[in-house]
Amino acid sequence: MNLHSFLWEYGEKVPGYDIRVINEREARAAAGILGTLGMIVIFVGIGFNHIIVARVYLAFLFLDFTARMISPNYAPSMLLGKFVVQNQKPEYVGAMQKRFAWTLGWLISLPMLWWFVIHWDINFYKVLICVLCLVLTFLESAFSICVGCMIYKAITKDDPQHCPGGVCEIRQKEPIQMFNPVQKAITALTMVGLIVGTYLFLAYEEPKTFFGEFLHETVLTETQLQKEKDAAYQKEMEAEFGDDDF
Repeated sequence: MNLHSFLWEYGEKVPGYDIRVINEREARAAAGILGTLGMIVIFVGIGFNHIIVARVYLAFLFLDFTARMISPNYAPSMLLGKFVVQNQKPEYVGAMQKRFAWTLGWLISLPMLWWFVIHWDINFYKVLICVLCLVLTFLESAFSICVGCMIYKAITKDDPQHCPGGVCEIRQKEPIQMFNPVQKAITALTMVGLIVGTYLFLAYEEPKTFFGEFLHETVLTETQLQKEKDAAYQKEMEAEFGDDDF
């Protein structure tokens, strides 16, 4: 592979498409596989305190994105995704914007390789980087939303061709995509319920882990935190001295 082919002949040449493309179905399946594995790693790591699973997963993630930048045909997760969706009709999308998105994924995985694989040094903000990766893989696998492709469009100032879900094409929504008033109300109530429910859980349930404690403190105001500390102190005093009068 020479430099020209590496830079400009990325993806597959498919009849009927004037640019090189990749199969979006394989990409979405691969994103779902990486996201699922990431969630398992988080649960196992927190629940059983096994950091080795995180190290293996993040090393795999780095190698996988490295392979994607060179050729998605040999990236492990893409091959697994290809195996899963091999009987589905391909959905072709432009290869260059996907390569740009995967390059961003590689850049995100690079510091994680140092923090968690080579030199274990964990804190909340570094964990947020991992969470960001999971969010991006979820958006791609569940909704076919490629954030990196959007950034690519903003940087190049050029409309990419054949975007996931056909979002690049200027078109009117089909009737089935429209919301009637009842659907709008249900959607809005569901979103509000999710946000309020999450806040109430984080604010009023007793945290059990370091991560949960950080989130708990994040959603509270300074006044609420001080009130909570005062109540905890009062509870400790009552437990120590009881109701004895001096």
